[in-house]
Amino acid sequence: MPTTTILYAAITVGLTGLIAAVILYFVSKFFHVEEDPRIDLVQACLPNANCGGCGFAGCRAMAEAIVKNNDLNVAYCPGSDTAKIAEIMHLSAVEHEPQVSVVRCNGTCEHAPMKSFYDSALTCAFANTLFAGEKACPFGCLGCGDCVAACQFDAIHLNPETHLPEVKEELCVGCKACANACPRGVLEIRDKGKNHRRVYVACNNKEKGAVAKKNCSSACIGCGKCAKVCPFEAITVENNLAYIDYHKCKACRKCVDECPSGAILTVGFPPKKETPKTEPVAEPVAAEPAQA
Repeated sequence: MPTTTILYAAITVGLTGLIAAVILYFVSKFFHVEEDPRIDLVQACLPNANCGGCGFAGCRAMAEAIVKNNDLNVAYCPGSDTAKIAEIMHLSAVEHEPQVSVVRCNGTCEHAPMKSFYDSALTCAFANTLFAGEKACPFGCLGCGDCVAACQFDAIHLNPETHLPEVKEELCVGCKACANACPRGVLEIRDKGKNHRRVYVACNNKEKGAVAKKNCSSACIGCGKCAKVCPFEAITVENNLAYIDYHKCKACRKCVDECPSGAILTVGFPPKKETPKTEPVAEPVAAEPAQA
């Protein structure tokens, strides 16, 4: 091949690349969008788990919304450094009560024995479309671990003995990812409470008492005794199920002692001191008069 042919080919390729580079340069300048540098700073204060609990597609989208609206109330991430974000945005920090995920099911293998065996796709979402569950409770935890897979903070795990999820309070940020992943609404985000003490109904069953009790010995039977004894009107009974409003509850625990099925659980309280039983004191027997 002649040397001139190779030279012409090389020059042609070089000129084509140069022209393309010039065109791309001017196109990038024309379509360039200036971005607020605060977006990167705000995003750095977020956990960047992209769990979606804030309602946005990810942490980047949340940061953009906060900066664009210049408002911290646009979205809230419990795992973020709110004080630092407020400093970046020159806004007042918004105080939020720390929250945690609560498992509203106490259907352990002891309370709700297995009645069938599930052998299919190991997801709660799929199992929920097929049957009531291995424990026959149509409202209880299915135990396939969708909540575990959804958590980006390693804060929830399945207990191999009870087949129920357990939440590590020190790791949970209350992002709602696990609650959104549960097809039965077993997981609920609640305030951690004063001194991290909580009282809640660990049952989600809306069936009538006898039916619910048949499948789980710790099921709420909707008797309403807890609501009657509550001095703060924090408990309501609807659709055969009691619910404790954590905004009204003062953690007096009167309802716990009143519940006949043990469906109400407590977290963070010291063990109750048992009152020592006192033996009845025998009355002194009068001495008989001495006989002469």
